[in-house]
Amino acid sequence: MGAGSVAVVVPEGIGIPSWDLYELAIPCTVFGKPQPDLADPWYDLRLCGTGDGPADGPGLTLRSPHGLDDLVGADTVIVPSVPDACVEDGEPLPPDLIKALRRAHEAGARMVSLCTGAFALAEAGLLDGRRATAHWSHTAQLAARYPEVEVDDSVLYVDNGDVLTSAGLTAGLDLCLHIVRRDLGAHVANRLARRMVVPAHRPGGQAQFVDLSVPATDDGSLAPVLEWARAHLDEPLTVEDLARRAAMSPRTFYRRLRAATGTTPLRWLLNQRLARAQSLLEATDLPVEKIGELSGLGTANNLRHHFLKHVGVPPGEYRRAFPRTPPSPQAPQGI
Repeated sequence: MGAGSVAVVVPEGIGIPSWDLYELAIPCTVFGKPQPDLADPWYDLRLCGTGDGPADGPGLTLRSPHGLDDLVGADTVIVPSVPDACVEDGEPLPPDLIKALRRAHEAGARMVSLCTGAFALAEAGLLDGRRATAHWSHTAQLAARYPEVEVDDSVLYVDNGDVLTSAGLTAGLDLCLHIVRRDLGAHVANRLARRMVVPAHRPGGQAQFVDLSVPATDDGSLAPVLEWARAHLDEPLTVEDLARRAAMSPRTFYRRLRAATGTTPLRWLLNQRLARAQSLLEATDLPVEKIGELSGLGTANNLRHHFLKHVGVPPGEYRRAFPRTPPSPQAPQGI
């Protein structure tokens, strides 16, 4: 695990629509700006143009010193999107791009798509027999065009290890931060997310749909009780406890949290406790038994059980993979 090279596919000469610039900007922001206080070296970003020729449509055109051949040899390859005509009208994707994606995967690259970039990975055969996602407005087309792909339109992103896909827009940012978390650890990902003023971690299984009838800022907001819960993870917490603090019935609290986050109260608590345990493993030398207590996961055996099930490795192996890094100095108040 560690920062490596990231190659991002950039359509050249197509006239990139303004609405596709967001997905392109996400990996550039996450992986392209050096963060020496978080990890040194940081990722090595290269933008790889498709070399499509003169622009023939509205939008912006980009040029890059790198081409499709430079996808091969990258540690991670990201396809942020594909032209609308390839999604809506069924126009073929550039054959050279599909060949380059296959070659990069065969060379061992981790393959990633954001939003409609999943169509390129599917066309290359990299999603056959795998679970994948895209923006919910395109998942029906993706499933119809590529029946060998198990399309899930309800999640933010899917991590298959060597192939990852995300829904559109902000879900792409969630996936890129998830990649940083995988590579460099929760402590680094959390600090980067805070620097970007975004949530530190939204699990991939969270629903794409959020019920906006649940206010985010009024007096009935769930934010205060959830912040309180994060500060008391070392205590035994139940749905009844949280509902009482939110001045709601357990049934109403369950419904509102499910609508707001796409997950159940108990699953939300488990995710928060796992995130706390990851941060403690990375940032402290505390024994596993103490980390189990402070995160609310209980005994060392219970902590190991949940880590193996949800993180994929035991706590000791996770700690060795992400050795302790000193925290950055706190900024003066008011800055």
